[in-house]
Amino acid sequence: MKRIYLFLVVCLALSGCEFDEDININPNKPSQASGGQLLANAMLSLPGLSSSPQGEFMAQYLSETQFPGGSLYPEGATSFYGLYSDPLMNLEEVIKSDDLDAKEGPVANQKAVAKVLKAYYFWNITDRWGDVPYSQALAGLNNFSPAYDTQESIYNSLFVLLDSANQGFVAGDITNDIIYGGKVDKWKKLGNTIRLLMALRLSEVNATKGQEEFNKALAAGVMTSNEDNFTFKHLGVVANENYWYSQVGRQKRLWWALSETLVNTMKPTLDPRLAVYADPNEKGEYVGLKFGKLEGGAPADYAMLGSDIWKQDAPVYLVTYAQVLFAKAEAAKRGWITGSDAEAKTNYEEAIKQSLKQWTGSDAGAGAFLQQPTIAYNPATALEQIGTQRYIHLFMHGYEAWAEWRRTGFPANLIMPSDKAIPTRLMYPAQEAANNTANYKAALQRLGGTDGLYGKVWWDKN
Repeated sequence: MKRIYLFLVVCLALSGCEFDEDININPNKPSQASGGQLLANAMLSLPGLSSSPQGEFMAQYLSETQFPGGSLYPEGATSFYGLYSDPLMNLEEVIKSDDLDAKEGPVANQKAVAKVLKAYYFWNITDRWGDVPYSQALAGLNNFSPAYDTQESIYNSLFVLLDSANQGFVAGDITNDIIYGGKVDKWKKLGNTIRLLMALRLSEVNATKGQEEFNKALAAGVMTSNEDNFTFKHLGVVANENYWYSQVGRQKRLWWALSETLVNTMKPTLDPRLAVYADPNEKGEYVGLKFGKLEGGAPADYAMLGSDIWKQDAPVYLVTYAQVLFAKAEAAKRGWITGSDAEAKTNYEEAIKQSLKQWTGSDAGAGAFLQQPTIAYNPATALEQIGTQRYIHLFMHGYEAWAEWRRTGFPANLIMPSDKAIPTRLMYPAQEAANNTANYKAALQRLGGTDGLYGKVWWDKN
């Protein structure tokens, strides 16, 4: 130690020693992330778009056994800051960068994937809150108070962004892809599928625009099998485990039973997905807990959240092939695509088959299931049937199911706990009143002057 100290003293005194400037740089912790690393980091935030008790309450998939107050739609601000500061900032850096490394895959594909993910995140944000910062957002130090864009303009911008992504893909896979293993053909299908589902969201507010975008997405190429599903695959390790495992498996929180509404919709038809969605009660029966029941309930009496759903490496399904088929069934019924009821029936039945296969691993019992009176396609009630079966399929992606319920009104049997209506939007972050005052107030004026859970987003006309 004395020798090292003496050496440093001599070097400083003589000013003749040269030091390696890289000596304090850890090669395993680069100070500047590559495009591939930024993309992978943005993907790590994807499960949070689905794995949320609040989302499940909005769709009334789960009821609380011990703390029902949280499911009674209490007034309160919710924050979108984390989505902007983490995944979206990473994606914006990739999109705007002029020095991406082609060793991580064609630069065009890195940017195209970033555009698809950016569109997906913003779609989720605007469908929850309505008008939000978009065109002036993600500018960092250059703009701490971005304007709120109208949801209509955001949708139009996202259609353009997704079209740009579709046109931008070239041959060649990418690295650091934790979703599709670098296969850009699947990312291209995903981008077009998101565009398809977004287009259907316009059914009640601008059907002409919706039909146009829907058919453009179809022509560009959407998902064609469950192999194309946009799925986040958790790992059997603490660092990347399913959110629900951390709650139920690790912390032993037996707080979530399936809602009575969901169980009573699935049980009469012997829906094979029910055995995956829930574990039976101690009597071996599937009994749902009434949503928002003030006194809660004993876990042993009810069908609790299924162990297949909360196991440590359980996947999260974000965008799926069955959703494409349900969308095509609805589009045919609405006359957006050709084929009318015949085409609607074909897609509706195939959607259910693919949903069964996704959730249970088999569609062996699909034939008998589809023949049941309430399930068999009926032209007179087709839109309700499609909406209800889509709702069942979207289990645990509560925010998406909630959006579809707001758009269509289906399923029609969701309840008002303690006479409280289901919210129609989320409230803005409380800090916005001070951090972004003028733009926040302008957004509130478009909501009628006040922030709350019952303002309507642009496309919600039901």
